[in-house]
Amino acid sequence: MHDPVPRLPSLLEAVLSVGTDLELRATLQHIVDAAAELTEARYATLDMTDPGRDGLRGIRTAQRPESPEPPARPESPESPECPESPELIVPIHVDDEVFGDLRLAGKRAGPFTDEDEQLVRVLATQAGSAIGNARLYETARQRERWIEGAAAVTTALLSGESAADALMTVAERARRLAEASAGVILQPTEDGGMEIVTASTLDDPGDIVGTVIEPGSPVLEQLLGGEPVFIDDSATDPRMTTHVRHRFGPNMMLPLQAGGRLLGTLALPRRRGGRPYTAVERLLATQFASQAALALVHAEAQHSRERLAVYEDRDRIARDLHDLVVQRLFATGMMLESTQRRSAGTGDTDKDVHAMLGRAVDELQSTIQEVRTAIFALQQPPADVPTTFRGKVLREAAGAAAVLGFQPSTRFTGAVENRLAEPVAGRLLTALRRALAAASRRAGVSRVEITVDVTAPLPDGRPGVRLKVFDDGGTGTTVTWRSPL
Repeated sequence: MHDPVPRLPSLLEAVLSVGTDLELRATLQHIVDAAAELTEARYATLDMTDPGRDGLRGIRTAQRPESPEPPARPESPESPECPESPELIVPIHVDDEVFGDLRLAGKRAGPFTDEDEQLVRVLATQAGSAIGNARLYETARQRERWIEGAAAVTTALLSGESAADALMTVAERARRLAEASAGVILQPTEDGGMEIVTASTLDDPGDIVGTVIEPGSPVLEQLLGGEPVFIDDSATDPRMTTHVRHRFGPNMMLPLQAGGRLLGTLALPRRRGGRPYTAVERLLATQFASQAALALVHAEAQHSRERLAVYEDRDRIARDLHDLVVQRLFATGMMLESTQRRSAGTGDTDKDVHAMLGRAVDELQSTIQEVRTAIFALQQPPADVPTTFRGKVLREAAGAAAVLGFQPSTRFTGAVENRLAEPVAGRLLTALRRALAAASRRAGVSRVEITVDVTAPLPDGRPGVRLKVFDDGGTGTTVTWRSPL
């Protein structure tokens, strides 16, 4: 046995090198390289006892350049085995558990000695401490990333996103944090299954959205019960039954649950052959899903409060409208009373009386039409895109109001919703948009009237629709557009 003292400087250097990096993979690589350097081994590997715990399968060193043999492939955690039978094996312990084995082969100058084994055991002791520190650092970094991700999701959800955008935010952020191939949201269906409603993927999601886990699937009982499901290989696990399962490997399916209410499931599958999820990743992802579910519930509550505020504001508008209508009806009544007195006391001709009464009737009809239009506008769901034809016309009028500085009046005659269908409705809206744009460019416009009439026949007698847009700019301009129904 050789005197180890001459090799102490090399040992000290190796011991110091294994603790120079806090990242786990880099620390393990330092250990393997230092062991090879100390013993002059051409090959060295570190095989983990529990690869799934840290998500690493093995670390190897490349063939040493002193070897006369052809160069080996670059180091790869996917191929940790020594190219020849190991001649020296030393275990590494971390917290009283065997982390893995250092395996060395191909000593350049003869077989491995007892001194080599002693040096590697000293290195292994220091390596255990370095691995423990690296694990703590990795866990802290992961926890920090997941906490920051959960905070970012909460901020985004409470900023007023729509329901669909909120789910995509959760799926996208979780996919990135988990380094997954996809982030998927499933929600319960009416028939007792679950359907993928949102998917964030590295590639084109293709036919993932809309995929249904049918009732009776073995995994459904757990998902609908709010239990997390961890899968080693989606393609081969008998609990997975969807047609997209063959694309994925390790998977986490986590409940989005808050206050006893199941909002859905967050699934984070990795590609086939991808590294398995560690226990720490599973814990952090589960906590993230709980936080995201809580944020979704709060966002929904906030949206409900905002809708309530809109409805309260509409109540105020309705009261103001009521006051306006009463004033106009009162004025019209006074006009009729005045007409009656004048007709009885001054002997106005029947023609004059008829004209005044006609104006009064027109004013009443105009008031009634404006009330109907205003009520219909108040019935539109807040912050939603209108789906009815009336709603789309009112939206165009509201858009023009931002340019004109006042709200155009709108009148509908006939059953526009029942009689007017695409593509006629689309062409009418285009014509309306052009007419309003032209009116906004004319000087002196203080009034715009929009009339949509589906009771006016075409000149040839066919049923048709007529759009009239009048503005009082200059001497007044009327744009008329017609189309058969």
